[in-house]
Amino acid sequence: MKKLSVKKGIECQACLACVNVCSATYYKEENPFKSCIQIVMGKDGSPKPNVCIQCGKCAKACEHEAIKQLPNGVYTVDKKKCVKCGKCVEACPFGVMVLDEQAAAASKCIACAKCVKACPMELLEIVEK
Repeated sequence: MKKLSVKKGIECQACLACVNVCSATYYKEENPFKSCIQIVMGKDGSPKPNVCIQCGKCAKACEHEAIKQLPNGVYTVDKKKCVKCGKCVEACPFGVMVLDEQAAAASKCIACAKCVKACPMELLEIVEK
């Protein structure tokens, strides 16, 4: 299964490079509210990336079967089936599903690795589990 992962032992600098490249990829603008990766404050008060772990809770919540798991383990949104009800956003335990009212459908991480390449700290990686 392919997924985005956060490496241990490296500190996030909250530079937002990963956030900006994600929103620019999906929505052609740098907007943290339109990013499928979020920087949050950890329990110790330091910034950390919240990423999609491909848990499938969004797919289970979708009553229209618009979110399917690909053979590589990544869940993806079928824009033709998505009715933008927001149930996937509510179900996401990490707050990384995006539902923009101007978009045709909800969006989520598809492990494209653009954020991995953008991170100057080399904190993110794509792993096969």
